[in-house]
Amino acid sequence: MVQGGSIRALLEEREERELRPRAARSRHTRGRLKPEEPCPVRTAYQRDRDRIIHSKAFRRLKHKTQVFLAPEGDHYRTRLTHTLEVAQIARTIARALGLNEDLTEAIALGHDLGHTPFGHAGEAVLKEIHPGGFSHPRQSLRVVDVLEKGGEGLNLTYEVRDGILKHSKGMGSLLPGEGEEAVTLEGQVVRLSDVIAYVNHDLDDASRAGIVSLDRVPRGCLEILGITHSARINTMVVDVIKTSMEGGLERILFSPRILDAVTELRDFLYREVYSNPLVYNEFVKASKVVRELYHHFLEHPRELPPLPGEDKAQKVCDFIAGMTDRYALHLYRRVFIPHPWERF
Repeated sequence: MVQGGSIRALLEEREERELRPRAARSRHTRGRLKPEEPCPVRTAYQRDRDRIIHSKAFRRLKHKTQVFLAPEGDHYRTRLTHTLEVAQIARTIARALGLNEDLTEAIALGHDLGHTPFGHAGEAVLKEIHPGGFSHPRQSLRVVDVLEKGGEGLNLTYEVRDGILKHSKGMGSLLPGEGEEAVTLEGQVVRLSDVIAYVNHDLDDASRAGIVSLDRVPRGCLEILGITHSARINTMVVDVIKTSMEGGLERILFSPRILDAVTELRDFLYREVYSNPLVYNEFVKASKVVRELYHHFLEHPRELPPLPGEDKAQKVCDFIAGMTDRYALHLYRRVFIPHPWERF
């Protein structure tokens, strides 16, 4: 029978044999913030993936907004289903390119752990009012480094932490600029997989909600990317694989033609969906909730739960960023809405 210590070694040897030269090997990780004994049966990246899945922050993603606030329809995406779609797309690309699937999956599963309630509405408010600003990639890293496990953090590997920090692109170029690119190809895969997931599922959800119809999408986008949801994902995934391989796996890339079409589709979503009055008006209300809760707890820090650190504003930010939509709404009602007196 194979001893436990040999199982991890066999997995590491398999990585050495089967992965492409530029793929990340768990045996050669740059390490963790705090040294620890390796797991006898899992590689370092498998261990990171498991720690993320079992974290409280990961479970809270099921009640955080993707586009539509606290959706009651069963089929709208949440931040959790978005994360799972990113992980699936990223693993498909990583497998085809001969990269490390475990590292890719760990980064994908952890990339949005620091997202605020109410999606980008909550993020925009904290960015405006919190000293030093706010970004969900930095907060995701703070979650895994500091906030999880009662202030101990998850002690993830350098490569996973780097991929989490560098996954986002916002309204800028879909491809990273200087200093923005993940150190591993696996991290670069997650960045583009995030794009592929959200431009497709946000369009799908917006169509389901009656916000837009496909005939309003720029015709050139559909002609290049595909008419159906699955066709568009397939076009983008195949293009990333083909283009990256043709470039010698130096970087993970879209071809120029697909990059232009995806960027146009992204810009269409910002213009026609995220800024649509039916969506935006709810974001305005959600922004009020986040703003007033932030100022309330800044003035009443004794009401905060135990959180690591000494900086009062940072504790408030950590508390609010970790909330789910429904918890934020419940807390807002409890703090600001008068309650009927029920004793007779």
